[in-house]
Amino acid sequence: MTSRDSNEQHKCTEHKHDNKLTTSQHDQSSDNHTHDHASHSDTCSHAKGSDHKHAHSHDSHSHHHHGHSHHGHSHHGHVHGGAGNRQGLAVALSITGGIMVLEFVGGLLTNSLALLSDSGHMLSDTAAIALSLLAFWFAAKPATAANTYGYHRFEILAALFNALTLFVIAGIIGVEAYHRLSEPPEVAGLPMMAIAAVGLLANLLSAWALIRKGDIEHNLNVRSAYLHILGDALGSVGAIVAALLVTLFGWNWADPVVSVLVALLILRSAWGILKSVIHILMEGAPADVDSEEVRETLLSIEGVRDIHDLHIWTITSGLPAISGHLLVQEDIDCQQILREALAKLESQFGLTHATLQIEKFEGLHQPLKV
Repeated sequence: MTSRDSNEQHKCTEHKHDNKLTTSQHDQSSDNHTHDHASHSDTCSHAKGSDHKHAHSHDSHSHHHHGHSHHGHSHHGHVHGGAGNRQGLAVALSITGGIMVLEFVGGLLTNSLALLSDSGHMLSDTAAIALSLLAFWFAAKPATAANTYGYHRFEILAALFNALTLFVIAGIIGVEAYHRLSEPPEVAGLPMMAIAAVGLLANLLSAWALIRKGDIEHNLNVRSAYLHILGDALGSVGAIVAALLVTLFGWNWADPVVSVLVALLILRSAWGILKSVIHILMEGAPADVDSEEVRETLLSIEGVRDIHDLHIWTITSGLPAISGHLLVQEDIDCQQILREALAKLESQFGLTHATLQIEKFEGLHQPLKV
């Protein structure tokens, strides 16, 4: 019997096909979807076109059971790309755009680098938040034959862009501060303080909107926009401190010094986002999932002899996936193994998108060399 690809319908002596579909809220009105697809009992042949093609005689009775579990896409308890994220970003976009104009004009009138740098940061924030909203719109588009995962990765690309712009802004602030330290210009302290206070209030409102409506903990796209806003808030605090020092002591140099401190804080936040984004793009395992612990858990299932080609990655924020091949005993009930493995992956690790291949004989294919 020739083993072919599982993309076409499997031919089985015994068929056990359990397909449950439960719809829950996902990025669109049904962003989270559910289907538990535990497939195929003994003696199956697969259709052509597989990543690993293997031939064996009918007597060898190769047993392949592909389990696809996509049930309960709660993604660690949050709604991935839900309406709350979009609403929070829309509120933040409106507030940030308005204050950006106010601080830019105020910076020109008061000759304050702290205000100008903060307005420049807000300009990037406005673009970053708009890009985050656009990313959610792209992520809501359905998957296609060419893009089988849909457009969820666009959120990660948006987060990457936002992190890189934070680096650029911090660099611009640092260069300008260096020039101003040599010859500190006169700064109008009181107007600068008033404008910075309004900016701080607006930033806090924007941050509150994202905390209340968005998922800043798990969604990198929203978190990158949130860190932009938080950086603005720090910039406003810095401008207020600088304005106080200028007003009380005439220390005009405080303006560029405070700007440098704010730039360093921005860099720290940007680096954290950049590391997370690169980890996802490099197909790294989710930070909250220990791949060795997953392996040991699967090996603890009675009848499982070995595991190979085990891969855990993140499609986008809050949407982890796992695939692997389980070598089991010849006289074991493959369906029971499959169901137990899927249940453990979901209950212990929150891995609801799982594709497992059950094999009863060694040497059917070469493991993926990575």
